[in-house]
Amino acid sequence: MLRIRNLVAGYGNLTVIRSASIHVKAGEIVTILGGNGAGKTTLLETIAGINQPREGEIFFNNLDITLLSADKITPKGLSLVPEGRQVFASMTVLENLEMGAFIRYRKEDKEEIARDIEKIYQLFPALGSRKHQQAGTLSGGEQQMLAIARSLMGRPKLLMLDEPSLGLAPIIVQQIFSIIKELRALGNTILLVEQNAKAALNIADRGYVMETGHILLEGTSKELLENRDVQRAYLGKEYRRINE
Repeated sequence: MLRIRNLVAGYGNLTVIRSASIHVKAGEIVTILGGNGAGKTTLLETIAGINQPREGEIFFNNLDITLLSADKITPKGLSLVPEGRQVFASMTVLENLEMGAFIRYRKEDKEEIARDIEKIYQLFPALGSRKHQQAGTLSGGEQQMLAIARSLMGRPKLLMLDEPSLGLAPIIVQQIFSIIKELRALGNTILLVEQNAKAALNIADRGYVMETGHILLEGTSKELLENRDVQRAYLGKEYRRINE
């Protein structure tokens, strides 16, 4: 579904991504791990067309989207849930969901979109009970759910999530990752950027480890969980003791 080859990207004179190559197959959850400054967000923003690459190729469903802008990429079925959630704070939950479907209003019956909103409320009951509440007054976990739900309203073929657990309490993190698993069960393909390596690898099929703009490691989730370098850098001593 997604194939990236030898990608180079950055901002101004700063090169952040240095010859990165990854791929995502339909129906997979693929995670990208790495510390702050590794280039994970830049990678997602470049795939989404927010940031233009300097070199390399990006193919989505066999279509070259390397030089396309975000407004051209989104309608093709690729959606990014940004770091920090970035909901429309002054708008209601319902209005945020309607904004997520803006590319569909010109082509589809409004009743079809309304049915999708009801499906969203079934998937995220907390949003259904707060549909007329301003998004800025929701808890952090509810805002993250809304950010994911808003992207789903565009019916993406590939959903990219940038640090969905950031700043959330552990019990809410569990809920968010449970939702991500459920989304895959419903047929969604997901590219997940996450610093919580253990949680990400426990739900992902495969993963990549990034450092200073390079892909250092790749493998199945089991392979990465068992890799000593990954354990030392991202999982901690306690995880190693439990599994020895």
